[in-house]
Amino acid sequence: MLDTYPDRINIDRVQLAGAIDALLACAATCTACADACLSEQMVGELTKCVRTNLDCADICDTTARVLSRHTGYDANISRAQLAAAAMVSGSCADECLRHQRMEHCRICAEVCRAAERASQDLLASMERHRANVHK
Repeated sequence: MLDTYPDRINIDRVQLAGAIDALLACAATCTACADACLSEQMVGELTKCVRTNLDCADICDTTARVLSRHTGYDANISRAQLAAAAMVSGSCADECLRHQRMEHCRICAEVCRAAERASQDLLASMERHRANVHK
């Protein structure tokens, strides 16, 4: 889809597509993990995990949608969203690792860590681009 955009996008399209994919995978995985947590016997011990999963899913989904739009592009908004996505996906990975004895939490931690890295990498790339433009 990004290759069909009529105007030039000043972001590496392959890296951008990878970040969008990682964020969407994170959102879907976090939603499924939260649901699985609610089915566990000790659901009361998983309240923070469920909340963190749902927050992560919302922020990663929103970030993927923001990154998919380029008309009237504002890099400051994209950078802020990426920073939020990196922070929440890292936090969610940490929380799920506390419960990694459950397979759904272990998988969720891996997917969240991948989204965290993809967000950080794209953010760093955007910062390098901004620095080069302002030279």
